[in-house]
Amino acid sequence: MTKRSAPTAATRQDDQLAAAQALDESVRAQWARTCGGLSPIALALAHTDWAMHMLSSPGRQAMLAQRALDLGQQAWASAMSPATSETTEKDARFSNPAWGQWPYNAITAGYKAMDTWFREAAQQGNGVSAHHQHMVNFFTGQTLDALSPSNWLWTNPEVLQTAQETGGQSLRDGWEFFLQDMQEQLTANPDTPADALEPLEYQVGKDVAVTPGKVVFRNHLIELIQYSPSTDKVQPEPILIVPSCIMKYYILDLSPHNSMVKYLVDQGHTVFIISWRNPDASDRDLKMQDYLSSGVLAAMAAAKTASGAPRLHTVGYCLGGTFLAIVAATLGRLARKPTERTAKEQALIPADLPELASVVLLAAQTDFAEPGDLGVFIDDAQLATLRQSMNERGYLSGKQMGGSFVYLASRGLLWGRNTRRYLMGEDDPSFDLMSWNADTTRLPARMHAEYLNALFLNNALSAGQYRFAGTTVALMDINAPMMVVATTRDHVSPWKSVYKIHLQTDTHVSFVLAEGGHNAGIVSEPGRPRRSYQIDSVEDNMGWTDPDDWKAQAPTTQGSWWEAMHAWLTARSGQPIAARPIPKAQALCDAPGTYVMTRYAD
Repeated sequence: MTKRSAPTAATRQDDQLAAAQALDESVRAQWARTCGGLSPIALALAHTDWAMHMLSSPGRQAMLAQRALDLGQQAWASAMSPATSETTEKDARFSNPAWGQWPYNAITAGYKAMDTWFREAAQQGNGVSAHHQHMVNFFTGQTLDALSPSNWLWTNPEVLQTAQETGGQSLRDGWEFFLQDMQEQLTANPDTPADALEPLEYQVGKDVAVTPGKVVFRNHLIELIQYSPSTDKVQPEPILIVPSCIMKYYILDLSPHNSMVKYLVDQGHTVFIISWRNPDASDRDLKMQDYLSSGVLAAMAAAKTASGAPRLHTVGYCLGGTFLAIVAATLGRLARKPTERTAKEQALIPADLPELASVVLLAAQTDFAEPGDLGVFIDDAQLATLRQSMNERGYLSGKQMGGSFVYLASRGLLWGRNTRRYLMGEDDPSFDLMSWNADTTRLPARMHAEYLNALFLNNALSAGQYRFAGTTVALMDINAPMMVVATTRDHVSPWKSVYKIHLQTDTHVSFVLAEGGHNAGIVSEPGRPRRSYQIDSVEDNMGWTDPDDWKAQAPTTQGSWWEAMHAWLTARSGQPIAARPIPKAQALCDAPGTYVMTRYAD
């Protein structure tokens, strides 16, 4: 009988360490679930930093005490002043005239005074780290928005008035909506098969994503869709659209009246678009370089093969725009490289690629030093919590991602929605963009961790430290003309952050600032009311213009910026050529393809 050797001290120590780490991860995971997926350590550090500086600032405390008295007096005076027809209310939550009547005017005045005081108190500023200050400001605002009298039954005159007018039916309907939503949450199963999911209100391929076309290329990561021409002649340079893998591609091909794809096709452009595969746990090890190589670069090569065109216009949206900028810089560097390609370059970059006729970036960041409110979720502690969650599953779920975006605009997406639905009995609005928003996607664990760590946490791309194909990427190497589009109310890609492309490149840049947010500002079709944009161009050697100065002097045009993009692309295209149908031999299946149909319960 063979005797087992006794475990060594080192082995026992390794086992103890593994058990301790497992216990620590379990406790932190439970804390994170309690905090809505946020790191409790990061939250505690931020508020402790603020509190310690406040405790050591008696002068600041005295100023806030006096400010509280002043705001209280102003609130009392406002409550005692009767509302007039000339009174204007900028806050949409209190715009109904009923808020100007007693006692609701007093409630509103008191809330506004409290809101102002706490936001000013949160803004400590004396020694608090910028990231901690940002977190304290953000979560103070979240708390104050939650406490708004517009969110509660007995302090919202619109809710009470609607209940009276409907004989209480609005409250009964709201209660039914609440029970329905609670039941869905309690019975939700992340392993529910796709065919058992509730159908989308706007069905893909029937109501949205209906522009005619064919899938002409497919690999493990993408399907490439080519759209059928709708004009007799087309521009000789096709357009390749690179949407974000955070979303389903058809945000740019919604209903026919607001489809950017259909608009471009109808203007005489040959359009290709990438449809990213919705990943599962088996894709946990996909990397950023896979999305660049098997995604963007493979699509460019396939578009050249399918069209036969030697030059290609490119359009990248959100993270797809960041991918496109990296690829454009890499190709610009290779075009000036006098020596043979390295082994990594040969493996990751196809040899026969089209020349870039232009690069168009839509709400896409290339400098992540000022990512807006998204920065609240990006630090070492937060990323450690997120990595642990992703490693358990192999991916970031669509619901996790969607929850983060709700945080960014909680006043409207959470509290405003809850008030309308549960207190006023109004069902959620029905339109194609809302249906698309419910069609969530996943991201592979490794790719998402690399994206957040390299770009958001370390800002490697802007610093010239991001590496692809074995070499660092410098955006200064982009040698194609650029159009860069930002939107005025973008919580995901703030326009001043997007504007920094002027500091990073040395090529023609036409910058567009469009009215709207991250999605609605991009999906801004001709004919939509109250839409406008500013546009101005920077040529070589024109120097730097401050973004506020740019905004003050750039001309404003009423209407859709899509028309400006079409004119800009056309000016950089050759003479139109005869359109030709997509050869049957190239078609793998009809658009919208198969990858876009993959849905998950989580």
